[in-house]
Amino acid sequence: MKPVALIIDDEVQIRRLLRVVLESAEYSVHEAETATQGLTEAATCRPDAILLDLGFPDGDGVNVLRRLREWSQVPVIVLSVRDDEEGKVAALDAGADDYVTKPFSSAELLARLRAAQRKTRPLPEETVFSFDGLKVDLASRQVKRNGREIKLTGTEYALLRLFITHAGRVLTHRQILREIWGPKSEEHRQYLRVYVTHLRQKIELDPSGPKLIKTEPGIGYRFQAGST
Repeated sequence: MKPVALIIDDEVQIRRLLRVVLESAEYSVHEAETATQGLTEAATCRPDAILLDLGFPDGDGVNVLRRLREWSQVPVIVLSVRDDEEGKVAALDAGADDYVTKPFSSAELLARLRAAQRKTRPLPEETVFSFDGLKVDLASRQVKRNGREIKLTGTEYALLRLFITHAGRVLTHRQILREIWGPKSEEHRQYLRVYVTHLRQKIELDPSGPKLIKTEPGIGYRFQAGST
């Protein structure tokens, strides 16, 4: 059975383009042109992924996200002409899995879509993940680089596990701080910068040019890897 993708966008030209791209990648496509219709379609067709614009005549895409997240964890990629950090952070904090700025390439969009769908699959504790010579066993909490064990502190391991379980997804500073240090730590970004630096020094081949933990300037971080 083909995976189902729902496009929620008020621009007919964009919907047509996305339909061609998605159908070429073997998706079954549904469309909605308003915020209200989008929520109705999401409840009706139960999509495997949603591509969501932020501006609608009858509402705001961020509000659509918040309402959607009240009952669904379906992967959502925001597509928007807005390129400001504040808008991206608001969408990601509201529950978006990723944010792609228009115009975009078809290859990039499909790659982001695949990454967003991967992260929704439950990760059993016995799963072992391998990335570019790094091996992480979530059951034993063991981390190795090219067969040599790496010693991580409890906080460093918690941060690495959070990145792994959301591989390919942009995590905002606020989301990470809330998960690792609690809701009262959301403004203390210096904690996060220090621990990301320490973690990069331990797991990256070249900490000054990291390939695994990518910085999204002004927004947060993305763990750029896939499980094997």
